Amino acid sequence: MPPLPADGVPQLPPGFVLGAATAAYQVEGAVDADGRGPSIWDTFSRRPGRIVDGTTAEVAADHYHRTAEDVALLRRLGVSSYRFSVSWSRVLPTGRGPVNAAGLDFYDRLVDQLLQAGLDPMVTLYHHDLPQGLEDDGGWINPATAVAFGEYAAVVAERLADRVGSWVPLSEPNVASFLGYGLGTHAPGHRLLFDSLHCSHQVLLAHGRAVSALRAAGAREVGCANNHAPIWPGSDDPADVGAGKLFDSLWNGMFLEPMLLGRYPVDIAPLMEELVQPGDLATIRQPLDFYGVNYYSPIRIAAAPDDAPMPFEVFEMVGYPRTDRGWTVVPDALREWLITFRARFRAALPPIVITEAGASYGTGPDEHGVVDDQARIDYLDAHLRAVATACERGVDVRGFYVWSLLDGFEWAEGLSQRYGLVHVDFETLQRTPKRSFDWYAAVIAAQTRSVG
Repeated sequence: MPPLPADGVPQLPPGFVLGAATAAYQVEGAVDADGRGPSIWDTFSRRPGRIVDGTTAEVAADHYHRTAEDVALLRRLGVSSYRFSVSWSRVLPTGRGPVNAAGLDFYDRLVDQLLQAGLDPMVTLYHHDLPQGLEDDGGWINPATAVAFGEYAAVVAERLADRVGSWVPLSEPNVASFLGYGLGTHAPGHRLLFDSLHCSHQVLLAHGRAVSALRAAGAREVGCANNHAPIWPGSDDPADVGAGKLFDSLWNGMFLEPMLLGRYPVDIAPLMEELVQPGDLATIRQPLDFYGVNYYSPIRIAAAPDDAPMPFEVFEMVGYPRTDRGWTVVPDALREWLITFRARFRAALPPIVITEAGASYGTGPDEHGVVDDQARIDYLDAHLRAVATACERGVDVRGFYVWSLLDGFEWAEGLSQRYGLVHVDFETLQRTPKRSFDWYAAVIAAQTRSVG
């Protein structure tokens, strides 16, 4: 087991939840098993040139067939909670209609296995994998998809809400709508640019409908998992500052303000007037028991040239270390964002949970079978300390879920990026806990002792 830092472990509040997370499409594999229908990522990943390394998630980490082994790893790790997602098309193969009993039974068994291992499940209902049948009818462009999502939420909650304490309707609605429908870099690959705001609105309506369905089924805690990043202007030039402000409204405010305040940001509201129907914002603004933050890196934005299709562009950040994904490592930006977030929203903000945070480093097993991923240990230690500092400053953060338990299929990056605490050999599917796994287990044990 790697030694803990000389200055010990981050001093987190009593009762702070330390967990791990995955997403169905990224780890399950078994895309044709037991009646599962195709998703937009099945279709997208088979198109030439869409996935960096040309791989698919047909097998991924094969979690579908190895749940017992993976639950044993979670128990060994010592986390108190595991966040996973349900595949919509495994439960409802075309997104609506008859339930696929075998698919729902899989998640029913998984929940029981987790509870038997002493783990609290946090269930995400949607993590980017829209059923292809719904995409064929327009996907998130079609308002009927938000209605179908509410119905799907009711189906899953009816089976699992008696045992699952925490729920997330949708993970990263900004990623799903902007990257999937705005820029086309994620499934389903549409390039609608600002017209994708219509999709964003439908995704938010889906969130609201699902929260209502979960409450009706007796769900105890319902939150969200929104991807957030501090937005830094490329310079002090007013054009860059303005571009950064607009991007911040789109990436951050577009989703948190409707959920927390029942309105769109001032800079975005005029663009939404024709889309918002009476009652829509009331549907979206549902009481939340926690506000989930998925954090990876800040984003620097500069004004784009006048002839560019978008008014902003990502500006390279220099002077910071980078993960293998190319994202900058700036732990203090997480502290900054949490403190600013609390100061801005105060009474409207429920307790915060870091529903994802992690880094891609491709270190593999050495000749002794050891995966010495010290860079990931440093990343997680620094970010947990950033959260601890935010807590000391009065921010009510109650949990931190490491992304990810397992190496898996990382969307458009395919199998080329490794975020897991556990190394997965994608040929043999052998699991090898990395040094970061042992480090995190030691942090969890120390936190448990400090509470005890």
